[in-house]
Amino acid sequence: MLASGMPVFLLLLWATTTPQGAGVQVLPPVNFTLTVSALAQVLLHWEPNPAQEQNNSTIRYDVEILSPVQEEYDTKSTRSVRTAALHNGFSARVRTLLLQGHLQMSSDWVEGNLPPLPGAADTSVTNVSCVTHVTTPGNVSLCCTWLPGQGAPEDTKYFLFYRYEAHTEECPTHTKDKRNRNTECRFANTQIKAGEIDNLIVIHINGSSQRAAIKPFQQLFNQNAIEKANIPRNISISLEQNDLLAMWEKPISPFHEECFEYEFYLINLKSGNKQILKISSNSFQLRVDGSSSYSIRLRANHNHICRARGFWSDWSETFYVGQNKLENSIAWILTLLCVSMSCTLLLVAVLCKIGSGCNIVKAKTPQMCSEEIQLHFGFVPVTAKS
Repeated sequence: MLASGMPVFLLLLWATTTPQGAGVQVLPPVNFTLTVSALAQVLLHWEPNPAQEQNNSTIRYDVEILSPVQEEYDTKSTRSVRTAALHNGFSARVRTLLLQGHLQMSSDWVEGNLPPLPGAADTSVTNVSCVTHVTTPGNVSLCCTWLPGQGAPEDTKYFLFYRYEAHTEECPTHTKDKRNRNTECRFANTQIKAGEIDNLIVIHINGSSQRAAIKPFQQLFNQNAIEKANIPRNISISLEQNDLLAMWEKPISPFHEECFEYEFYLINLKSGNKQILKISSNSFQLRVDGSSSYSIRLRANHNHICRARGFWSDWSETFYVGQNKLENSIAWILTLLCVSMSCTLLLVAVLCKIGSGCNIVKAKTPQMCSEEIQLHFGFVPVTAKS
C-alpha cells in the first residue's frame, strides 16, 4: 500500500514546488531608440520582441533612466517621454517583464544613449538662477540670470530659451555685462500658468563665438519653487491701548488664502528691540507696551500645504503706530525753524534800529554810521598805517 502510493505523492510534491512558467524564455525588446523631441525632452521607443511567447501571460516593460538623473518605472506602453537636462547626454535601458499570476520574470536589458551636446569645455554658462512673478491674475513674468563660462572667449554671445509644456520661446530682452555679454533675460509675459502645481520650466542657454564652439546648457526648474510671491494687500495696522492689531488680504495669486504664510517684522522704536513673527492667518493681535512707538513691515510666501514653497515677497511699506517717528521728525524740524526765524527777526530788528538812528541824526556821515554798527556788534576797526 505504501509502495504503490509513493509515485503519486512524489508527483504531487513536484507539481507544488515547480515555479509557474518554468522553462518560458523572456526576450528583450527590439528597436530601442532615443529621440530628442523638444528642448530637454527625450522620446524613448521600443518594440516587443516578435519571438516572445506570451502563454496567457501579461507583458510589461521595466524602464530605467541611468543619467542625468536615475529613475526607474514600469509601463505597459512601448513608448515613454522624459524631461531631462541633456547637455551632458542621456542614457536609459529597458527590459521585458513577463507576469504569470504572482510570478514575474524579466529579460536582459537593452540600453540606449544620447551623446553630450557639442561644444568646448568650460564655455557653458554657470550659476543659472530664475524667478517667476505673477504680475496680474492671468500673467506670469520670468527673469533669469547667469555667469559666462570661465573658458568662454570675450566675444561670446549667449541666448536664452524657455520651454513650458509645448511652448518654446526665445528671450526678447537680454541685459549685458561690462564686457557686452548677455547675462540676464526678462520675459514680461509668458505662457506659464500660475495655478499649476509643480510643472517644469526648461531653460536652455546656447551661445556663439568666432573663437570657440560654445556648449549649450540646460536646467529644469519647478515653477512653484522659483515663484516670488506678491506683497500682501490692503494692510491695516492700529494700536489700541496695549494691543497691536493688524489685518491684510492675501497677495495677488490664483491660490487660496490657506496657501500662504506671512512674516511680521516689528521694531520697538523706543527700546530698539526687533522681532520677526511667523503668522499663518491674515490677521494678527499682539500685546505690546502702549507707551512705545512701533514700525511694522509685512511679507508673504506660499506654504508647503498647497505647493512647493517659492521665494518670499518684498517687504511692504513701513507702517508706524504709537508716537510716529515721522511726527517726531516733523516736530523737531518745526522747532528748529521757529528758533531760526526768531534769531533772524531779532537780527533784522537790531539792524533796523541802528539804521534808523543814522537816518534821524543827519549830521552823522556814512563813515560814522559804519563805525557805530561795528562797535555795536563788537567789531574792532582796523586802522590803516600811514
